[in-house]
Amino acid sequence: MSLPPLVEPADELTVDEVRRYSRHLIIPDVGMEGQKRLKNAKVLCVGAGGLGSPALMYLAAAGVGTLGIVEFDEVDESNLQRQIIHSQADIGRPKAESAKDTVLGINPHAQVNLHLERLDSSNVMELFAQYDLIVDGTDNFATRYLVNDACVLLNKPYVWGSIYRFDGQASVFWSEHGPCYRCLYPEPPPPGMVPSCAEGGVLGVLCASVGSIQVTEAIKLLAGIGDPLVGRLMIYDALEMSYRQVKVRKDPDCAVCGPNATVTELIDYEAFCGVVSDEAQEAAAGSTITPKQLKEWLDEGESVDVIDVREPNEYEIVSIPGARLIPKNEFLMGTALQDLPQDKKIVLHCKTGVRSAEVLAVLKNAGFSDAVHVGGGVIGWVNQIEPDKPVY
Repeated sequence: MSLPPLVEPADELTVDEVRRYSRHLIIPDVGMEGQKRLKNAKVLCVGAGGLGSPALMYLAAAGVGTLGIVEFDEVDESNLQRQIIHSQADIGRPKAESAKDTVLGINPHAQVNLHLERLDSSNVMELFAQYDLIVDGTDNFATRYLVNDACVLLNKPYVWGSIYRFDGQASVFWSEHGPCYRCLYPEPPPPGMVPSCAEGGVLGVLCASVGSIQVTEAIKLLAGIGDPLVGRLMIYDALEMSYRQVKVRKDPDCAVCGPNATVTELIDYEAFCGVVSDEAQEAAAGSTITPKQLKEWLDEGESVDVIDVREPNEYEIVSIPGARLIPKNEFLMGTALQDLPQDKKIVLHCKTGVRSAEVLAVLKNAGFSDAVHVGGGVIGWVNQIEPDKPVY
């Protein structure tokens, strides 16, 4: 589907800009006019992490005139495996500031706007209204639905990407010309069903593959060239080195972009996506202990069975002394229940406490009424008890 250019061209390119973008200018489909459109464009990147890193760097290199970065997090050592916009010296710095320095190092002609805040329903409309195009590099469902709904309500296109382990997806959502994210995923998955990259991991270079697709789509939209991924989902399998496409049709019953839309204003997206299920919240109420409480129990010789519900590769990185591994899925399938002791208090933990709360709900329903879980998980344990151990 050929679409008109998203922005008008700038008045002119400077001599320095002509030299810098000469390889674009000699492409007939881009040319002087297309490069002027890129110069006049305003693009907001949601996140300066795995996908935001290559997206920001290539958008800057391509000559996009104004780049916005909305990011509240700080650079962590575990980010450096894939978030190439940051370096070792940036650990502890705000990601947005680190990203800005790299962007300006690539292209000093760029105008970089920093939004050092968490994107939510209170600020998204005002932020998005300042830009022509949104590039979504987020990794949680609540923010994805927030970005989608805000773009539909503002009639703005956005380029979406997703990564997990060796798999990537990308598409362009623009309700005026095709489907939105809710047409593809009307409802979020049940809480805990789809692990995040922090829980399941991601091949670092996958970010570059998907991020470069996002930038390619952004350039096409801004300059009005080629056939954007509107109504198409690109699926990438890095292990098989294969790309395939799936057609995505506009859902006539879509809650936000359909003719009888029921979502006409922003909602509570954390509640909509149920970051932790109601059952898990109920189970954890009054049955959550701190890492320090667990340490006291172990030191005092309490009769406890400490169970780690993470995956084996996570367990190999770091574990709580004395904990045995039973992955979460074995509890959900019911196979782990028969091996649980009846004469010991069961103490569950995971990385941060989300998965263990879900397993706790399973145990409570199975009659293990005195079971508890560790709030903060193994990360809390390391931070409070064994700070010399690695975290991930």
